[in-house]
This record gives sequence, C-alpha cells and structure tokens, in this order.
Amino acid sequence: MDLSKIEMLVGKEAISKLSKCNVLIVGLGGVGGITAEMLVRSGIKRLTLIDFDKISSSNINRQIVALENNLGKIKIEELANRLKEINSNIELTLIAKKLTKENIQELITERFDYIVDAIDSVKDKADLIEFAHNNNYKIISAMGTGNKVCAPLYEVTDIYKTQNDGLSKVIRKLLKEKGIKKHKVCYSKQDKVKVSGLGSAVWHPTACACVIASEVINDLIKE
Repeated sequence: MDLSKIEMLVGKEAISKLSKCNVLIVGLGGVGGITAEMLVRSGIKRLTLIDFDKISSSNINRQIVALENNLGKIKIEELANRLKEINSNIELTLIAKKLTKENIQELITERFDYIVDAIDSVKDKADLIEFAHNNNYKIISAMGTGNKVCAPLYEVTDIYKTQNDGLSKVIRKLLKEKGIKKHKVCYSKQDKVKVSGLGSAVWHPTACACVIASEVINDLIKE
C-alpha cells in the first residue's frame, strides 16, 4: 500500500510506528465503519473488529459498507473484504458478536494500543468504557450523531465538559455512578432536529469518524 502522501506529513518513523499498532473498533455502523477505513488508509495494519449486525436497507444512506447488493450480509465480513481491498496485507481479527458486560472479558483478551467505541447501546457503551479504564486501555468514544442536518462540527473533549448532547448526558451519569472521573469522547454540541425517531444524515457520522481517526492516529504517533 502506497502511504507516500501521508508520510510526507508525518514522516517515515511515524508510518513505521503506525504499522505496528493494534487497534480495536467496537461497533461498525456509520461512525465505526468509516473510522476503520480511515485508520487502514492511514497506515494501521492490525485491527480487531467487533460487531454482530447484518446490513439493512436503512444503513445505505450513511454506512460505508452498506450497498444495495449486500443487504442481509454480515456487516463485519463485508467491511473486512473492503479493508483488504484497500490493503491486502492488513491483519484483521473479526468477532461477529454483540459485546456485553457478560462476555467482554472473553472478547477482549489482547493488549490494544487504542480502542474506538462506536457502540449504539448505552449500557454496552458504558460497560466497555468501564472495562477499558479498569484495564488501562486508551479509548475514545463516539457520542450522538443522529437527528442533525447542519454542517457538522465535532470536537474531542472530556465527557464531563460536553454540552447539549443527550447521549453524553446519559453516559456521563452512568460513568459517574461507576466512579470514572474522566473519559475522552468525540461529540457535537450542535442542536438536533426535533423529529419522532432517530434520523441520520451521512455527513454527521462521517465527520465524527474523521475527528476520531485523526485523534487516534495523532495520539499513536506522539507515543
């Protein structure tokens, strides 16, 4: 894989470092799938992916892996095929299961340089965050990207500094109950459209993924 364009920006030593890093992504929806692709295109060669879902028609408007010709197929397998077409030398570990508090120690047994939390489920998200903090994993979590159509503006901050984001508020409360005093998240404080249900425009999960990928790559380079 030709990484000369990003190597011009970060240097050969950084590219070599990234090629040795091992990253876990949990949840391969709008944010997680695009983050995975960006990491691979930036030089990450070892990825573990966890997701239990199949591709549905409602995924097509925002998820990088969703196409009309792969509806009903296992999302993690379709994304793996796509990533291997980007870099045939990547090392992928695929776990097609739903991560829960009951199985988290069974599913996460390696040492990862970074964990990307792109889980939708509030409880499972909080449990993953707790596990990561208790076991000294670096982790960043995606917060809410739904019901927004404005030009996106996402930032990385501590969850206790977030504003105007419903998911952040719920997770913040759960983490406080668990005794977790700080946690890195990617979020937007922009207002939501008031609708019945949860809608999603592609540019919001994509923008969130862009910021997360940038944070992970730059953080790993600095180490």
